[in-house]
Amino acid sequence: MGDRVGTPEYGRQCTVHPPKRQLGAVSALLALVLVVSGCGGSSTDGDGSGGDGAKKSGATAIADRVEPLAGPAPKPELPVTAESADGREVTVKSVERVIPLTGSLSELVHSLGLGERVVARDVTATFEEAEKLPVVTRAHDVSAESVLSLKPTLVLAESTTGPSEAIGQIRDAGVPLLVIPPALALSDVAERIDAVAGALGVPEAGRKLKERTEKRISAARKEIPDANKPKVAFLYLRGAASVYLLGGAKSGASSLIEAAGGVDAGKESGLEKDFTAITSEALAKAAPDVILVMSKGLDSVDGVEGLLKIPGIAETPAGLDRRIASVDDGVLLNYGPRTDKVIRSLVEQFHGGGQ
Repeated sequence: MGDRVGTPEYGRQCTVHPPKRQLGAVSALLALVLVVSGCGGSSTDGDGSGGDGAKKSGATAIADRVEPLAGPAPKPELPVTAESADGREVTVKSVERVIPLTGSLSELVHSLGLGERVVARDVTATFEEAEKLPVVTRAHDVSAESVLSLKPTLVLAESTTGPSEAIGQIRDAGVPLLVIPPALALSDVAERIDAVAGALGVPEAGRKLKERTEKRISAARKEIPDANKPKVAFLYLRGAASVYLLGGAKSGASSLIEAAGGVDAGKESGLEKDFTAITSEALAKAAPDVILVMSKGLDSVDGVEGLLKIPGIAETPAGLDRRIASVDDGVLLNYGPRTDKVIRSLVEQFHGGGQ
């Protein structure tokens, strides 16, 4: 059974299920992130900085908007046939009405300059350009009826999107549905852009977005100061659901931590899986200099003061120095066009002083 979490944002209850191992370690993390963040908890402050806790940690808010490629919108060259991550071949004949079923996929479509063709969104698509679109899915709670009512010509999903019955219902209605592998590290960004751009029939726009993204990520990584690399522990927190997890080698955050000049403390301490429950023993072994959290997760435990009350955290070097880094939930693990901003924020927070 999952934990029941109240959702004032949507006026309903969501069930938060623990990750399923058969989804794959990091995919399971992404599923958990989408489910719990989609189901609510405390909302961030208006500045997107994650509330009082994030402000105390020195976090810098990342603008919640995307930047389309410069110039006129690209013209799709269709039809195209693409290989879906679930082994199917999908033929796309029209992209007049596109529905991305995750926030990160929606971000890619908008960044490619085809945002005007997007007719609905997932609850995790929180950026400005998507906020007025109807919500048809909340991560693992896809409403096939809502999707089909908007008469999409292409639906984009990820391998963790579900339930499978809803995916099947959309396909049975004759709608092309392409599953894109989730990006789990910086090395996956280019392939992901290629996959989405190819499905939309705009490979040249994909090349340009790839070039822009790689250039910006490279520039962000050059800002790392010449100093000792801090040990950073990625914690996944949802206070209302009593979810307190320490990230390991397969958490999905290692690549970002390393790109920002840090060392993944969980991975370094020998945690080979995605996550383990937070214990004083595990934290003592990881001994992080900095703790990294998502902004809503920090809010859910009442900010830095509440975080330090979780057993074992106050005794870590990070807890003693109050070095808490926070990044918005909707962008931290997206590995896409805004990842350079994430890296810059992490560089600033990892290598700055404590609060």
